[in-house]
Amino acid sequence: MARQCILVVEDDRAIRRGIADLLCISGYDVLEAADGREGLRLALEAHIDLALLDVLLPGLDGFDVLAQVRAQRPGLPVIMVTARGAELDRVRGLQGGADDYVVKPFSPKELLARVAAVLRRSYERAGVVRTLSRDGTTILLERREVVLPGGETRALGEKDARFLAYLAESRGRAVSRGELLLRVWGLDPRGIHTRTVDMLVKRLRAKLDDPQDEGRFIRTVRAKGYMLCADVRVGEE
Repeated sequence: MARQCILVVEDDRAIRRGIADLLCISGYDVLEAADGREGLRLALEAHIDLALLDVLLPGLDGFDVLAQVRAQRPGLPVIMVTARGAELDRVRGLQGGADDYVVKPFSPKELLARVAAVLRRSYERAGVVRTLSRDGTTILLERREVVLPGGETRALGEKDARFLAYLAESRGRAVSRGELLLRVWGLDPRGIHTRTVDMLVKRLRAKLDDPQDEGRFIRTVRAKGYMLCADVRVGEE
C-alpha cells in the first residue's frame, strides 16, 4: 500500500526539517515548501494527503494559501500551525476551512496525533463514488460494469474501476500520470518511465465508446494528465 504523503509549508528551515524528519520516521512521505507560493503550487498539483501549513509565510501567508486550496481542492485536509497565544489566528484558520491547528512549540507526539486524527476523519467522511453516467451510458463501479444506452453491458477490470473512481474523487482538476501510478497502482512514480496509465486509458476508452477527440468521460489534459469530463454525473453514498 502506498505511503501517505504530507506537505510541510514552513519558512524556518530548522523547524521544517525537524517536522519532515519526524514524519518520515513515522512512516509518511514528505514534500517541503519554504514559502507560500511554492506551498500553494504543491498543494494544488502534487499527490499529497494532507498539508501542514504555517500561518506566517513569505510570498503568500497561510490564510491566503488556505483560501485558494479550499477553492480548488476542497477535500484536501489542512492543519494550520500558529504561534502561541495567537487565538485570532486559530479562529480565523478554522473559520477559513482548516481541519485543525497546532500551536508552536508543539511536542512530536501531539503533532503526530493531530495528523493521524485529521487523516482518519478525512477518510471516514469521504463520499464513496458508486456510479458515473452521461448521455445514457452508466458506469457501475462496484459491479465493474458499463451499461450502454441500448442495454449492452461490458465488464471493467479492477484497475479500470479504481482509475475512474480516482478521477471522480479528484474531479475539477487534472491528475498527473505519476499521481495515478501512486494512487491507483500503488507504485512509486519516481524514476519510472512507463506507458501503463496511457495504455489503460486507451483500453478504457474502447469499453466506454469514448473516442479521445470527444472525451465524453475521460479528458486528456496536455502536459498534465487526465481528468473526469465536467458533464459526467457522479453518484455517491
